[in-house]
Amino acid sequence: MTRCPLFSICGGCRYDFTDAGYREEKIKLIDDWELSFEPFWTDAGCRRRGDFAFADGKFGFFERGTKNIVPVTHCPNLMPKINDILPKIAKLPWSGAGSALVTLCENGIDLAIVSNVSYFSREFKNAVEKLGLVRVTWNGGVVCQRDIPRIRFGDTVVDYPVGAFLQPTVESEHAMRKFVVEHAAGAKHIADLFCGIGNFTYALGADGFDIVGTGVKRDLFKKPLTAKMLNSYDLVVMDPPRAGAEAQCRELAASRVPKIIYVSCNPNSLRRDMHILTSAGYKITDIAAFDQFVGSPHWELAVVFEK
Repeated sequence: MTRCPLFSICGGCRYDFTDAGYREEKIKLIDDWELSFEPFWTDAGCRRRGDFAFADGKFGFFERGTKNIVPVTHCPNLMPKINDILPKIAKLPWSGAGSALVTLCENGIDLAIVSNVSYFSREFKNAVEKLGLVRVTWNGGVVCQRDIPRIRFGDTVVDYPVGAFLQPTVESEHAMRKFVVEHAAGAKHIADLFCGIGNFTYALGADGFDIVGTGVKRDLFKKPLTAKMLNSYDLVVMDPPRAGAEAQCRELAASRVPKIIYVSCNPNSLRRDMHILTSAGYKITDIAAFDQFVGSPHWELAVVFEK
């Protein structure tokens, strides 16, 4: 393939990941970051989840810059197992409008639907039951389920809550976890903030904190761990949503935590939070970049702070 057939039509990608100059173009977005080494490049065709839209009986991706839906039955950026079932999902008797998150789990495909219609039809239920998906939900309620969807983090397998955050590819997830684990060597007591369902938590033997997933249930935006609580840790790892972790970083700045590993998918909020930490005496000792959002303008960055 020399060109993605959907490129410039659907709004999923800004860059054509099939183009020979893709990496050269995308790396320009992080030219001003002092990376410690070459970015981790994720291959196309490895995405384990796709966030689709549906309306007026159509299923696919939004057209670039509009809310019009481009019908999609195959995406070269998705894993083959998703593409195998995608034509059948697209043909379901969709009603109303909304989103459909298709996720390849350890034991099958999960379909999480959010719709402006509170109910699903009997026709839809009958049709989707024939697809053999591990679970189908509609606005959080189960339409059909043959098992609990599960996700693997290294040697640990965990239940997958409906719509929970996952790194888009297993390869980039592994690379990020390897980076974090290597930089965590020697730490005895670790806090994993915004831990999700445990990408770093289990590998580090850390105390996890987040609204959803493993560990202590805590809204770190409204109720960050205090400096006093943080002082019991010799390492803090955090991977917040795109909004960053401003309130939590202010508590970290006031703490005695000697080392922080901050993973971010938003360079803008990361820069803001970096300023909070460096103004408090933390020094940046390592920066890594991961192209896990293949085709998009987004980069995942990991920054190590020490004092």
